[in-house]
Amino acid sequence: MYLPALPTLAKELDTTTSLAQVSLTACLLGLAFGQVIMGPFSDIKGRKKPLIVALLTYTSASILCVFAPSIWIFILLRFIQGVAGAAGMVISRASIRDLFSGPDLTKFFSMLMLVNGLAPIVAPVLGGQLLQVVSWRGVFGVLTVLGALMLLAVIVGLKETLPVEQRKTGGLKEVLSTFGILLKDRTFVGYALAQGFVMSAMFAYISGSTFVLQDIYGLSPQMFSFVFAINGIGLILATQITGRLAGKIEEKDLLVHSLFQAVVSSILLIVIIFIHAPVAFVCVILFFVVSSVGIVNTTVFSLAMQNQSANAGSASALLGLLPFLLGATVAPLVGLGEGKTALPMGLVIAACALIALGAYVVLIRRNK
Repeated sequence: MYLPALPTLAKELDTTTSLAQVSLTACLLGLAFGQVIMGPFSDIKGRKKPLIVALLTYTSASILCVFAPSIWIFILLRFIQGVAGAAGMVISRASIRDLFSGPDLTKFFSMLMLVNGLAPIVAPVLGGQLLQVVSWRGVFGVLTVLGALMLLAVIVGLKETLPVEQRKTGGLKEVLSTFGILLKDRTFVGYALAQGFVMSAMFAYISGSTFVLQDIYGLSPQMFSFVFAINGIGLILATQITGRLAGKIEEKDLLVHSLFQAVVSSILLIVIIFIHAPVAFVCVILFFVVSSVGIVNTTVFSLAMQNQSANAGSASALLGLLPFLLGATVAPLVGLGEGKTALPMGLVIAACALIALGAYVVLIRRNK
């Protein structure tokens, strides 16, 4: 929501553009590692109390961002916001697993993914509109209010989904042991890697498409925003269609279809870039690349969590951590062409898709 205000924020805090962008990186790192903390913690303490603590922390960090006197304090607060916000991501997934299984789990997760798909499309637009009436500090004032409303909703409306008798009792030692058990489960690791690398392809698209479509293919910022929004809608539609098909078509069949869709469309993307096809062809292929992510995310979560009722928080944390870590690793690679060719983006997306399919074949299909 605050992204449109980054240039203004940098000037007011008397810092560089790159340091202002570090505040976004800090939040993403918080989101990644916060899931590793909050997921296992919710297996021990239940879902509701950790979520209340996290939302209190998030709301407090948000209001402190309003009064941040320097960029370094702001970056620290953004990291805290990310760690606290991670609780919402990981505990929501764990709570769904507490309540549902099988096709019902897939259907409900598709509803959760609808929110996840809408957020990155709506938030920057809403932030741009807010900046017409408030400063960047006002944006964090709005986030403070949203945090308080979420806190109230959880206190009043959320019932505990993890009974006391099903909680972990061994503390940190048992948490680490649980992670070890999950990492030795070839099937779970296969699902986690498949999702992680497909999401890495998504991060490569996000980090590279703005330069590729605007600087190389000459799209205006407005046209780029339109293409980005269409692809976001494609992801949402794919997610919802997957939820509707759950119970009618096996989740594994849907996952295999989506992995092949990611591989085929990414290879076509390289061909189209290589032959210098018109930008319309690039946009169409990117639509299929992005929409495959919606199917993979929905089916992988359901399949990976089926046998993890006792470790739902920890399993959810690992599923949430890998995409951020792998995505942060591959995203810079799309810039190797120095803005002169789109091939690095195409090659990174294709490599990620192929590795995701390979993870499924080696770790899941052969492990049946």
